[in-house]
Amino acid sequence: MLRSVFRSLRTNTVSARRSMAQSSLAGKVAIVTASTDGIGLAAAEALGKRGAHVVDREKLVQTTLEKCGGIDILVSNAAVNPFFGNIMDSTEDVWDKILSVNVKSAFLMTKLVAPHMEKRGGGNVVFVSSVAGYQPMQALGPYSVSKTALLGLTRALAPELAQSNIRVNCVAPGVIRTRFSSALWGNDDMMDEFKKQLSIKRIGEPAEIGSVIAFLCSDEASYITGETVTVTGGVGCRL
Repeated sequence: MLRSVFRSLRTNTVSARRSMAQSSLAGKVAIVTASTDGIGLAAAEALGKRGAHVVDREKLVQTTLEKCGGIDILVSNAAVNPFFGNIMDSTEDVWDKILSVNVKSAFLMTKLVAPHMEKRGGGNVVFVSSVAGYQPMQALGPYSVSKTALLGLTRALAPELAQSNIRVNCVAPGVIRTRFSSALWGNDDMMDEFKKQLSIKRIGEPAEIGSVIAFLCSDEASYITGETVTVTGGVGCRL
């Protein structure tokens, strides 16, 4: 009898946790940049499953305010990488494009939405960096530098925006099975070599990043700000 009661309690507790997780962002409005594919799409899906109303950046902030009444979450995922090769061969145009999209636009979008988050009593910003921000990849020099900049931007913004009850965090994925990184995971020889560095001997899936982003945007992460979560399968990129 006692065993049945304990089993029932465990089942009900797990069910309640699942229900809570699925609705942990109910009523929240999220803008996710570059949300039509890969990590951006996975982040949008994970936020949506937890009850958030997700809006792509193409509809812009004003449309979001008109249709949804406010903004609670920004996931800054947009990135470009028009260059592959030795960093000394990169041009000024390459640097301008990468830094403009990967770093400058992330800050400007945050600056744009922060006042609207403050009106709602607070909010969450999550930047999508990369393991390359910690360990620059030889053929991806400018891109790696831009991702390192996002680590610094997270740290710089967090204490200032905390005064408005806005948390700022970052996710640094390893090699994830997206179209953006297909040049890496589509090369068997390169991946065989890369997997030797991993504790978990496979590449990651977009949903595994999306769920971490959703967690950082939830009340379950209410005491976390200014941090970068590495989701890399165990690459030793930091202590």
